Amino acid sequence: MEQDMDFTPQIIVLLFTSATIAAFIQRVSGFGFGIFIMTLLPLIMPSYGESTTLSGLLALTQSLFVAIQMRKHVVWSHIIPMLIAFLVVSALCIGYVAKFDSILFMHILGYTLIFLSLYFFFLSSKIHIKQSIPMQLGIGCISGAMGGFFGMQGPPAVLYYVQSEKSKEAYAAQTQVYFVIGNIFMSFIRAQNGFMTTAVAKSWIFAILGVIVGTYIGTKVFNRIPTEKLRKVVYIYMAISGVIMLLK
Repeated sequence: MEQDMDFTPQIIVLLFTSATIAAFIQRVSGFGFGIFIMTLLPLIMPSYGESTTLSGLLALTQSLFVAIQMRKHVVWSHIIPMLIAFLVVSALCIGYVAKFDSILFMHILGYTLIFLSLYFFFLSSKIHIKQSIPMQLGIGCISGAMGGFFGMQGPPAVLYYVQSEKSKEAYAAQTQVYFVIGNIFMSFIRAQNGFMTTAVAKSWIFAILGVIVGTYIGTKVFNRIPTEKLRKVVYIYMAISGVIMLLK
């Protein structure tokens, strides 16, 4: 049964503000929408499942804007194998969201993100990840688990693409197309599991303007960042994301 949600002025402002910041972070770094906004949505949405559903819908909208902008840089062979693995694993995980005790796993993920971010930050010049189907399948499985359980499928794909793509435009194109298709699929599965409620739809309406504003400002910043500095931004925010997870 759906739970009522009281859309007070404070709730509306919080939805707009959190969506603006999340969209800005995602546009600049290529990921992080779900990581940021999921620190706030569970506090105001009726259930955790509805929180991940709203996060996915908003991230889908934002990624679609960017994917359209970067469509000339899309290379489908860099996306499809990872996407297939992601779709299978995320579908299996979403069905267990309502029963899953996420705290321990979130802490494990937090420590992992901090370790990986520091590792890549200091050794990124010596690490060169090449495009390969086995690597894409492995990353897709990890991303699917994180997306299905937490609505945070970004970090594994981001680490892969930020190292394997040759330009920031190609990096943005592959990640955002991957997120668009993945979030469409997860939104459908969440709807099948009863998480696509009236509260989610109304919250999306209030938050979408924030997504537009955050994406616009983030695009201005992204266009000014050199590729190498963009990688550093990604690693730094990934470490911050890990800390956020540890605080849950």
